[in-house]
Amino acid sequence: MQWQALLDQTRVREILAGQTSHKVSGELRTEYERDRDRSIYSSPVRRLIGKTQVFPLDPNDLIRTRLVHSLEVSTVAEGLAAQATRDVICKRESLDDGQQRAISKIAETCGLLHDTGNPPFGHAGELAIGSWFAKRLDRKKRIPKLGGERSQAAKDFLLFEGNAQTLRILTNTRLLGHDHGLNLTCATTAAVRKYLAASHIADADSKIHENTKPGFFKSEAKIVDEIGERTSTKGRRHPIAYLVEAADDIVYCVVDIEDGLKKHLLAWPMVFEYLKKRCASLPLFEEILKGSDKQMKDVPQETPLWASEYPQAFRVNAISAMVRSVVDVFGLRYDQIMMGDYHDELVRDVQCSAAVFIKACKDLLRETVFRSQEVLRLEVRGRKVIHDLMDLFWEGASTYLKDRKIQSRSYGGKLYLLISENYRHIFQKRLLDGREDEAYCAFQLVTDYVSGMTDAYACRLHTDLMNGRIG
Repeated sequence: MQWQALLDQTRVREILAGQTSHKVSGELRTEYERDRDRSIYSSPVRRLIGKTQVFPLDPNDLIRTRLVHSLEVSTVAEGLAAQATRDVICKRESLDDGQQRAISKIAETCGLLHDTGNPPFGHAGELAIGSWFAKRLDRKKRIPKLGGERSQAAKDFLLFEGNAQTLRILTNTRLLGHDHGLNLTCATTAAVRKYLAASHIADADSKIHENTKPGFFKSEAKIVDEIGERTSTKGRRHPIAYLVEAADDIVYCVVDIEDGLKKHLLAWPMVFEYLKKRCASLPLFEEILKGSDKQMKDVPQETPLWASEYPQAFRVNAISAMVRSVVDVFGLRYDQIMMGDYHDELVRDVQCSAAVFIKACKDLLRETVFRSQEVLRLEVRGRKVIHDLMDLFWEGASTYLKDRKIQSRSYGGKLYLLISENYRHIFQKRLLDGREDEAYCAFQLVTDYVSGMTDAYACRLHTDLMNGRIG
């Protein structure tokens, strides 16, 4: 891979529809800055304020939402990419100032966008959507005309994946007065892709990390190929994707612990003892503690102020140490990455000095916070909400398929009209085009609509349509 191709500025709409992006006279922003700006103002990013990070529908304003998480990842990704550009890439490549700035700007934008495809209720929402389709199969209501449950068309739904939905939102939905999503550059669109495999090829047990989850749906296969050709990333991950993925891990492994402390699901002495037991001999852990202690040296340890502020100091120093560690391993693996021969995560690499610490933090979260009664109850509730809404809107979509008429006399017709007009527009246009399977388009209409909802909106709509019934 070469950076000239990796930073391709061609926009998605130009590839799919032959239309170039309109630029205001005197525009001074680079194409990558335009990507960042249109992402910030987009509705998918705004909706992240109402989507779960860890604690669904939490009344505490201090607890992170998916938007706050994405802003934090965006910030770390930008800094991480800037350091990697300075300390690694520019020592191997001849890049001009604009190309150097482009790398960190793309990483910043990808950090902001990386979770836009996540449905309400976080990863539990992904499982809920997949289980809704699996339930239909279990009842022997075969998914019609999709080529069987092992086909990509069926697996797109059975293995519904937020990362693939992100790519769909960015390229193939109606957002800015056209049907090509945010119409980003090929460079940014390629870099946002965390996984590469089609849904029927993805294997959770694969030793190739980028093939462990679905990376795109059948509906986006064409644009994936086109972007891959233009950016030289066909069958390969964009180098910036490794950095954004690492930034995501760096952020959530410590800030979710911080939120667990705020929720009183964790206590700092327990967190400290757990991490000390797992990381006692780790130089990076000693460095984090030394930096945290220095930052808090003027605050008496026995005071409430120390108890509330020390975890924050720990988070600051931990992120700083992990970023340096990732830059180091990115340098060690750079040649493999540029050849498309690196198939691991930077934060799990055996050469990553932060790998043990990051795994310890994640294990702590899995053993405590993610198993808390509060989180489990809300995730179960979210599953029921999503299943019921998909039942309702599938009836609406299938009703429209029968005669392709919008009408409000039948119950199904009313349900169809309740689906957002932007989603219906894309759906009806696809049916008129006639090149895609009707059932696939209808199922995708339902998943597009439901996965785009915020947690609170999904619950309100469910209460409204189900007369307050959860069970």
